[in-house]
Amino acid sequence: MARSRLVSRGLNSFLVVAALGLSASVVSAQDVIRFGAPLPLTGPLAPEAIKQQQGYDLWAEQANKAGGISVGGKKYKVEIVYADYQSNTPRAVQTTEQMITQNNVNFLFGPFGSGAAKAGSSVSEKYKVPTIAATASSSQVYDQGYKYLFGTFTPNDTLTTPLTQMVKAKAPDVKKVAILARNDLFPLAIAQEMEKSAKGNGIEVAYFEKYAIGTLDHSATLSQIKSLAPQWIFVTGYINDLLLVKKQMADQQIKATVVSMIAGPAYQEFIDAAGAGGENITSAAWWHPAAQYAGKDIFGTTANYVKLFKDKYKSEPDYAQASASVSGALFQMAIEKAGSLDKDKVRDELANMDVMTFFGPVKFGPTGQINSLEPPVFQLQGGKPVVLSPALIKQGEFKLGVN
Repeated sequence: MARSRLVSRGLNSFLVVAALGLSASVVSAQDVIRFGAPLPLTGPLAPEAIKQQQGYDLWAEQANKAGGISVGGKKYKVEIVYADYQSNTPRAVQTTEQMITQNNVNFLFGPFGSGAAKAGSSVSEKYKVPTIAATASSSQVYDQGYKYLFGTFTPNDTLTTPLTQMVKAKAPDVKKVAILARNDLFPLAIAQEMEKSAKGNGIEVAYFEKYAIGTLDHSATLSQIKSLAPQWIFVTGYINDLLLVKKQMADQQIKATVVSMIAGPAYQEFIDAAGAGGENITSAAWWHPAAQYAGKDIFGTTANYVKLFKDKYKSEPDYAQASASVSGALFQMAIEKAGSLDKDKVRDELANMDVMTFFGPVKFGPTGQINSLEPPVFQLQGGKPVVLSPALIKQGEFKLGVN
């Protein structure tokens, strides 16, 4: 049975300590490896945070079912300490430090998204605590010269470039793109990469605008986009942002040959809420359940990971949940290979890692960001995401025209 407790701390946040399969009366502190996971469990980023929590919990559950993590011939159970930083980046930094100095975590998972992950990494680097960021793709996160930060998402251009090349090949009449981006590190960075990709492929960027976090009315912006008649509309943001933009596009009867949104369509919540209005929206992500990898991690094959996730949560996993799970699995492999809980030894194993996992091939580049994945491009067709590339996991053909 899973065990959890709610512990009050400062900063108006809370800590949830989940030691899956453990009993406090049986397991001593010496028998446990503690992983800190600061997450925005409340506030506008809560839907994304819950996904990460699901991924971490599934990994912890599987690790503990197998007896725990083997360290020099001894088994250690996994314990995850969760902290809610309420979708507030400064609070994420404070919470990360609290986890290290007060909650004595051994290792860390980075806060959600590129902005908070970059801010929080300054703390983990200060204390020399190996950290894996499961949802940080922007290269600006990894350009700080840090040694203890690693990330499971490839740079943003690995999403925008294949998408742009596909549009150019399949829809040669697309000459103009309008780009609308949430003014936040990851959405803005990927929009900027989209601008570069479009220009590099001979597509005019007719419009590029940022919207503030928390914007509820995009009507004036969308009206301006409509007047430019772009054949491609590209929007970045999180689930609630993109659903709102899509609804207001429908209200103004804005249509385009291609509509792309990152990263909402990767989530089942977006697909369900968008309904028929989401048909043919394209997107890209770092992982998809259609992938067929046979890994050396605790999950083994992609199919086995998907099955375990469905059994536990009654839904299909997306890239955010899978990235969180593989982050735990990577820590597990690094610790077991190091044969030690020494932070520097584990850090060195992560830096030298070159393994196949259910998530795909994992090798970290010199900055700590993964450089071994080829993210899939997909499109919503018939209410489901259909993978268009890479060829290895392709499921269907690119379709034009979005309602």
